[in-house]
Amino acid sequence: MKPETLLVDPEPRFDLSPNLTMQFMEPLGTTDGSVEAAWDHLRDDWREDVVEVTRELAPPLMRWGGCFSSFYRWREGVGPRSRRRPMHNLCWGGIETNQIGTHEFVGFCRRVGATPFYCVNFESDGRQRWARPPKGGKRSAGPAEAAAWVDYCNNPNNALRRGNGAREPFSLKLWQIGNETSYDKRGYDCETAGRRTIAFARAMRKVDPDLELIGWGDSGWAPRVLEICGAHIQYIAFHQGPKADDSLHGYRWREDPAQTWAHLMQAYVPLERKIRVMREQVAGSHVKLALTEGHFSLRARNRGDLLSSWAAGVANARCLNVFQRNGDLLKIATLADFCGTRWQCNAIMIPTPRGQAYMMPVARVMGLYRKHSGRQAASVRRAPNALDVVASRTGSRVFLNVVNTSRTRAVPVVLKIDGRRITAGKAFEIADDPMAEIDRFCPDRFAPVEKRVPASGKWTFPPASVTAVELNEK
Repeated sequence: MKPETLLVDPEPRFDLSPNLTMQFMEPLGTTDGSVEAAWDHLRDDWREDVVEVTRELAPPLMRWGGCFSSFYRWREGVGPRSRRRPMHNLCWGGIETNQIGTHEFVGFCRRVGATPFYCVNFESDGRQRWARPPKGGKRSAGPAEAAAWVDYCNNPNNALRRGNGAREPFSLKLWQIGNETSYDKRGYDCETAGRRTIAFARAMRKVDPDLELIGWGDSGWAPRVLEICGAHIQYIAFHQGPKADDSLHGYRWREDPAQTWAHLMQAYVPLERKIRVMREQVAGSHVKLALTEGHFSLRARNRGDLLSSWAAGVANARCLNVFQRNGDLLKIATLADFCGTRWQCNAIMIPTPRGQAYMMPVARVMGLYRKHSGRQAASVRRAPNALDVVASRTGSRVFLNVVNTSRTRAVPVVLKIDGRRITAGKAFEIADDPMAEIDRFCPDRFAPVEKRVPASGKWTFPPASVTAVELNEK
């Protein structure tokens, strides 16, 4: 087959955020042994295998909380562990020990090279069933508690933090106010959420004026939220992930590989559509977009073996390309829950009680893009139809993230940079049978393979592959 040209315009278009492959850590109780499973209670430390594999994943940014934030009281998770008060996990079931709190989460992020940030308890997002649970107590927290948390983390002279062993401040500048607030009709409405966001922002910035704040704006809320409190926030948060067709539920995805592949290659479309809507809603404002949670919407995510397949890895790579194409406004994004023992939409799977943690296919492609993407977006002028390609650059290096959407056909190309000459190059390639599955017995099956790209630019992308290409130009 005669190779086609893959032509890149190297001129920078806009800055790309490094935070398009963030992760979020949420204690998921009995639903999925996530945070507790990653912690070694005998050593009072994080499991070394979880730390090691997370370093390989290399998340740039990691968030604590989600729906869990709506009933989380941060003071219960600081101080001597023997005195920490357990809590009911009102969303996900079970009891949380609070052995993992602010110090432990920040320490984990520091060890793996990620920037930590928190989602505060936003007055339980107006959800009274969490604010005042059946067994009593108050789980809602207001602006004063959020401001005290900022002070604890950022004030160099905070006596409580220093007394708990951290003499230096954590200096956490990014915080989120509100999570999935619009998804519950029994919680705050848009008007109330907007007004309360102002109260939180003012209280938190009184402690630290340099904070960057994320407000909630999904479900069509963004335009009105911006009218009410846009001057107080830098980002609008929303949630969305790729969607797999219900016909792929259970084990049916194995019955017709071609049909499964065809469905998955279109799974990015709802995500692309949602981002387009969010772009329109914040257009003309200073506010950027933050997709602080996102993963495959699959009915059987507890036993959704499809998400262990390489076909799902390729589908997720297409979504990462959507992120880059919208990187002028989209500055924070993710495609997975971070870790756990059950959900197969996790980035990292933690076998319990024994076994080494390993990366799921979505983590493999997120790690690949994290390590092999540029700081500025560039344009792809020409590419074969089967290839989904985004381009970026850093200095004299041009990066291509390439998805071969053909299940069975390799695509030969000649790589060219408009007006420049390629002097050397590398390719980091993941290619496998789309029906192949990852598990604890073959944890490195989808690890990328490094290859040399010749100065001629001649290259062949294998079928069902994801490749990160780095080209030196002159």
